Amino acid sequence: MRRGAVFSTALCLLCGTALAHTEQSATGGLMSGLLHPVQGLDHLLAMVAVGIWGAFLGAPLVWALPVVFPLLMVIGAVLGIAGVPVASVEAGIAISVVLLGSVILTGWRAPVAAALALVAVFGVLHGHAHGTELPEAASPAAYSAGFVIATGLLHVAGIALGRLDCLPRGRALLRGTGAAMALAGTWMLARVWS
Repeated sequence: MRRGAVFSTALCLLCGTALAHTEQSATGGLMSGLLHPVQGLDHLLAMVAVGIWGAFLGAPLVWALPVVFPLLMVIGAVLGIAGVPVASVEAGIAISVVLLGSVILTGWRAPVAAALALVAVFGVLHGHAHGTELPEAASPAAYSAGFVIATGLLHVAGIALGRLDCLPRGRALLRGTGAAMALAGTWMLARVWS
């Protein structure tokens, strides 16, 4: 009996507020934005992959890619918040995971302009999805700040993972990671198209 009461109390403490009470504050928007990129596997993988690829490519792309992606993501978010349609956003996001995983797998040393262009397009697509998924009661500015901060942290995590390349089996590990990302993206794309 006592265990049941403890368990019930613990569950109540872990439960969120009632759905009728939406987050009205900037803090709620910031938290929603911070959580959004890590709650979707597609966003998480793409953002980490940008960091890994940047680390593999080295200067100046190790820092340029993680700056360009969130900048263009903000532009995409503004388009999404404004209701400007962008064709095939979900398919484009899945393709971003496939292609970013593939460039890690193959070790493609893209020219600077090509790498920046690819990441810029993907940034717009991911940002548009964030903008259209803006919680109704969230502050758009706070939400945007949150997802940009989370994106930056995921890029830094990817850069740290990309540094494994220096270890004896690091390159093989990273290529395997790229393969897993590409397969996950292919699965996501199949789900979008089904």
